[in-house]
Amino acid sequence: MKSLSTISIFLGILLISCENDDEPVVNNFSYDFEESAEGWTAGFSDFNAEWDRSRFNFMFQHTALPESVNEEKQSLLISGQNISDDLFMFIKKRITGLEPNHFYSATFEIELASQYPEESVGIGGSPGASVYLKAGGTTNEPDTITIDGYINMNIDKGGGSQGGEDMVVVGNVGIPGEEFEYQLIQRDNFDNPIEIQSDATGNLWVIVGTDSGFEGTSTLYYNRIELRLE
Repeated sequence: MKSLSTISIFLGILLISCENDDEPVVNNFSYDFEESAEGWTAGFSDFNAEWDRSRFNFMFQHTALPESVNEEKQSLLISGQNISDDLFMFIKKRITGLEPNHFYSATFEIELASQYPEESVGIGGSPGASVYLKAGGTTNEPDTITIDGYINMNIDKGGGSQGGEDMVVVGNVGIPGEEFEYQLIQRDNFDNPIEIQSDATGNLWVIVGTDSGFEGTSTLYYNRIELRLE
């Protein structure tokens, strides 16, 4: 017959084991773009498919941060001229090695260089306050599609200052002060996680982008993206 002390030890081990089984599995991903784009690619949507794309001056490249930031670091530059009054510029990446068909609560911490004061005024809206930063993800690859002659997204990103089923607003690209000079800003959705489901092979896609109400050129530098899937 087992002693009471032996039984107590056994029950204690069993309790700890059950508690550990209930702990959520957290997957953390960090991208600083020092060596490369790290698998992130870019795209642009929300404009007339018949318009000459050269007018938008679309640009995406792995390059150094602006000198005014005073950091000798690499980043992802994305730029476009919002002649459609509704331009969406985004970067996306496929995440692999997750649990198949699993729902994850996703939070993002995004650091980018912007030069647009939040209180500034521009055509159609402020180049800082009217350019909304969004983040999210989907099971299938986010991509552009053409509907009735218009380039749209195949996901629900929401419109303007509003998020959608697949993306949430994490702030705008506005900087403090009045000077148009690049500085690093941070945005996150810690208070508003978004749910993303992996596919049957344990993959999902994440996307970060800006929805613009400013009818001018926005040039931004993504310096760091931290992703937590829980």
